[in-house]
Amino acid sequence: MTKPIHVLLFYRYITIKNPEEFVLKHLKECRKLGVLGRILVAEEGINGSVCGTKEQTDKYKKILSTDKRFHGIVFKEEICKTHPFTKIAVKVKKEIVAFKKKVNLNNAGKRISPKEFLELYKKGEAGKDFIILDARNDYEYRFGRFKNAIHLNIKTFRQFPNAIKKLNGMENNKIVMYCTGGVRCEKASAYLREKGFKDVNQLDGGILNFGEQFRNSFWEGKCFVFDKRLITSIREERNNLTKCEICDKECDLCRNCRDFECDKLFVCCVECEKNMNGCCSKKCFDKFKKKCREKSFDNQGKRINNKLVEALIT
Repeated sequence: MTKPIHVLLFYRYITIKNPEEFVLKHLKECRKLGVLGRILVAEEGINGSVCGTKEQTDKYKKILSTDKRFHGIVFKEEICKTHPFTKIAVKVKKEIVAFKKKVNLNNAGKRISPKEFLELYKKGEAGKDFIILDARNDYEYRFGRFKNAIHLNIKTFRQFPNAIKKLNGMENNKIVMYCTGGVRCEKASAYLREKGFKDVNQLDGGILNFGEQFRNSFWEGKCFVFDKRLITSIREERNNLTKCEICDKECDLCRNCRDFECDKLFVCCVECEKNMNGCCSKKCFDKFKKKCREKSFDNQGKRINNKLVEALIT
């Protein structure tokens, strides 16, 4: 019987003086364990997700936690049937989540536990008594969000600093931010406070931590994740907020357009994916078919030229 796969999501902002040295050592440890995943390391800390059997992920948690810099690090854990990663990658980056603005993380918003977050919804009205702010990208928001959450319509987290203009007039409101696991809210909440927002809070552990404790409450839709799964369920029932962008049928299958020049991440049902050969539109499908024909002609020409060369040699 195939063993279930455990997926860990984790981060910590902590000074790592020599990230290159840490990466080499950590990659060796991961390969020895046999875990797969993607881990980003910078002078500001670590941000990663790994997967493996329970035995492998338990050993990984022990290895990371025994390093005094990561003692007490919180792991968000999910179980799935297949590996969401195909290899292990440990990389050095300038930031563990790209923001492109210097912020003092000591100014990060107050952490609110999932239980406190739930109580806010039960006692008040989101949008009136407090502001629920989604700090993720626009495509993540489309697949799922907390009830009445607002979004800044950003395509990447780097756009967050400029997008807060949309929050003008809310400087004195109670703002509660959330993201997938918490790593973005640490920076975003600190930035808001530095820009004069008085009462800034963040959901501790993000959506995944909340979903582990309160699966059926004020979450709507699915949660976008940055691995091969792309989508994971937070609620027990598989409710979709998204529809196929080609036929408008309710679905949650997302993929990148097969036309590499487009590469748009879009929602597409199985039938339309088959009919459009993985392309997001007729325009991209026609371009893809044209390139396939050109490639076929090129390959055919190479085969003919190779035969001519062989004939001349013999």
